[in-house]
Amino acid sequence: MPPTHEVTNQPPPLLDHDVAAGDAALMEAVLRHGADPGPVRTLGALAGSGRAQRWAAEADANPPVLRTHDRYGNRIDEVDFHPAWHELMRVAVGAGLHGTAWTSIAPAAHVTRAASFYVWSQAETGHGCPISMTYAVVPALRAEPALASTYLPGLTRTGYDPGLRPAPEKAGLLAGMGMTEKQGGSDVRANTTRAVPEPDGGGYRLTGHKWFCSAPMCDLFLVLAQTDAGLTCFLVPRVLPDGSRNPFRLQRLKDKLGNRSNASAEVEFDGTVGWRVGPEGRGVPTILPMVTMTRLDCVLGSAATVRAATAQAIHHATHRRAFGRPLREQPLMRAVLADLVLESEAATALGIRLASTVDTGEVGLGRLATAVGKFWVCKRAAAVTAEALECLGGNGFVEDSGMPRLYREAPLNSIWEGSGNVIALDVLRAAAHQPESVAAFLAEAEAAAGADSRLDAAVKRLRGELADPDGIEPRARRVASLMALCLQGSLLVRYAPAAVADAFCATRLDGDWGWVLGTLPPGLDARTIVDRAAPLPDR
Repeated sequence: MPPTHEVTNQPPPLLDHDVAAGDAALMEAVLRHGADPGPVRTLGALAGSGRAQRWAAEADANPPVLRTHDRYGNRIDEVDFHPAWHELMRVAVGAGLHGTAWTSIAPAAHVTRAASFYVWSQAETGHGCPISMTYAVVPALRAEPALASTYLPGLTRTGYDPGLRPAPEKAGLLAGMGMTEKQGGSDVRANTTRAVPEPDGGGYRLTGHKWFCSAPMCDLFLVLAQTDAGLTCFLVPRVLPDGSRNPFRLQRLKDKLGNRSNASAEVEFDGTVGWRVGPEGRGVPTILPMVTMTRLDCVLGSAATVRAATAQAIHHATHRRAFGRPLREQPLMRAVLADLVLESEAATALGIRLASTVDTGEVGLGRLATAVGKFWVCKRAAAVTAEALECLGGNGFVEDSGMPRLYREAPLNSIWEGSGNVIALDVLRAAAHQPESVAAFLAEAEAAAGADSRLDAAVKRLRGELADPDGIEPRARRVASLMALCLQGSLLVRYAPAAVADAFCATRLDGDWGWVLGTLPPGLDARTIVDRAAPLPDR
C-alpha cells in the first residue's frame, strides 16, 4: 500500500552554511576598511553550523535560573546558565569579541571585531549582551587609570572564566552596567541611588536599586549614583579584593519577550562598595563612551538579525515551489526578497562604517552617526524580521524554524541604550552641542556627491532640516530618519553594485515606494539584488 504521509516541497534546513562567505556586502566592507577577513570567516563558518544552532536553541529554551540563597540560607545571589550558554560565551570570548580590539595592534581591529560580532550574533544574540558591555566598558574605565590598570588586563584577555572570584584569580573578566531605575528609565538624572564616601577615602558605599541590570553574573559593573556633587559613575565589583562578596542583591530576573538566554535582573545595593570613575557630578559624560559603544553593538546586532532573517527567507523561497515554480522566481515574492536585501545591505554597510570610526579616531562622526544608526537600523529590524517570517508562511510561525526567536529578539535593540524618542533627541543634542560632528556627518553623506541625483536631493533636504532649529524637537524622528537614509545611500552609491544602489535611492530617497516592503517600482533589477544576497547553498 502507498504511504499515508509523504513529505514533499519542504525546504531543507539551512544548516552548515558559512554565514560570512555567503554575505557579499559584509565581506566587501571588511576588505574595504582594511580589516582581517580570517577571524570573520572562521566565526562565520561556526555560526552557520548545526552545532552552534543547537547551542542557540538550547540556550533560548533553558533560560537562566536565579539562586538567591544556598541550602543553608546564606545569601549568594548567583545565576545558573545552561551549558549551551557557556559554549556560546566561550567562543565569543575566545574570539576576542569582548575587549581585545582595544589592545590589538592589528590594522582595523575594531572593524574585524565588529564583523566578527555581526556574524557570531547570527548564531544567538542573547549572550552578546555581556560581550558588548565588556567591549564598551574599556574606553569609559580609562577615565580612572588606577582602576584601569587593575581591571583592563582581565577585560581584554581571551579566557572565559565564569564564577565569582577575585579579579586577579580569573583567566578573564566580564563587565556590565547599571543605570536605569524604577522611576527614571532613560532619565538617569532622576536616579535616587546614593553614594557616600568612606571616611578613609578608599571608596564609596552605594544604597539604592537598579531596575535593569543585564548579565548580573559579570565580574564588575559601571553604575550611576548620586553624590553631593550630582550624578557620578562608579565601578562596582561583585567580589571585593579580600575575596568577600560585595552586597549585590538580585531581587528577581526579568521574564522577557526575547533575549531569554541572557539574565536581566533587578538589583538592590545595601552598603555596596564602589570606586569612583571620573569626577564627581560628571557621571553621564564619564559613562557616555560606554553608551556609544553599546549603541554601536545595537546597530551591529540588529543588522545581524536582519541578515539572518533575510537569509532564511531567501533560502525558503529558493526551495519552496508554488504555482509551478520556485517562490524565488515569482515576481512578487522576488520583489519582497529584494526589498529585504536592501534593508540588510544598507544596515550592514552602515554598521561596519560606524565601527571603522573607532579605528580611525573619527570621534565626532562616530558619536553622531552611531546615534543615527542606532535609531534607524534598530527600529527597522522588527518590521523587516516580521516580513521575512511571513515569507515562510506558517512554517515561519513554528518554533522549529528559528524565525520566532529572531522575531522576539528584533525589538530589543531599539529599546536598549535608549528607545526611539530618546535617541532621536540625542541626535539633535549632539548636533547642537558638537557642530563639528554635523560637518563630519554631512561630509560623509556628500562623499558620493554627483553620483546620484536622488541622493544629492536628499542631502539637500537634510541640510534644510538641520538649518531650521525652530520647532525641531517634534521633527526629531524625521531628521534622524533622513540622516540615516542619506548616510546609507551614500555608502551604497559608493560601494554597492549598481542594482542595489539604484533600488535604494529610488525607494528610500526618491519616494517611489509603498508603505510595506515588497513595493519596489517596476524596472529595478530585483533578480540581481536577491541573487547577490542568497546564502551560498542557494546561489
